[in-house]
Amino acid sequence: MIRVVLADDHELVRMGLRTLVDREDDMQVVGEAQSGQDALELMRRERPDILLLDVRMPGMDGLETLRRMHADPVLADIRVIVVTTFEIDQYVFEALQAGASGFILKDTAPDELVRAVRVVAAGEALLSPSVTRRVVSLFAQHAAPGSAPTVGLDELTEREREVLAWVATGESNEEIAKELYLSPATVRTHVSRAMVKLHARSRAQLVVIAVRAGLTVPR
Repeated sequence: MIRVVLADDHELVRMGLRTLVDREDDMQVVGEAQSGQDALELMRRERPDILLLDVRMPGMDGLETLRRMHADPVLADIRVIVVTTFEIDQYVFEALQAGASGFILKDTAPDELVRAVRVVAAGEALLSPSVTRRVVSLFAQHAAPGSAPTVGLDELTEREREVLAWVATGESNEEIAKELYLSPATVRTHVSRAMVKLHARSRAQLVVIAVRAGLTVPR
């Protein structure tokens, strides 16, 4: 059973999310919070698998909630999906950098939201398919490639650097595998090793690292 906590200051939003989650046989909402502080206390009690987190909340917002989770050994392993109203939002970028496993839009189709919970609970990361490439594009526009060295980048093999560059395009492991004539399992292995070497908590963080390092794929 995938145990889920909801953190959003709008009761109607929480109600809708709870309805979507609880109707599935393999997942359950174990608590709701309307602020970041409430969410932290709730997660310490319930130890859920997934937190569906709104970024813009009064008091402690979603970004500060993520930072405190990252600093707390008890909470650091809980996977976070940012649920946002905004496709283009600097807060979303910062959330990915802070360790969120991905984000989806609040108007995402119900089946897509449920799939996102399952994907992230299984240890993968997810950026909403409708906005993934847009997010990557905006990172590329606003980040300064090569402006700051990334710890661990020199430890990557040539193949790992190549796969990392493809990760930054928003392609899935299966799509990258087709491009590089590799098996999806091999791509997953390269991605996992890159995450370890670069101390990335999520695939979304790999996107940030790749763009900032100026890694690109030949087109």
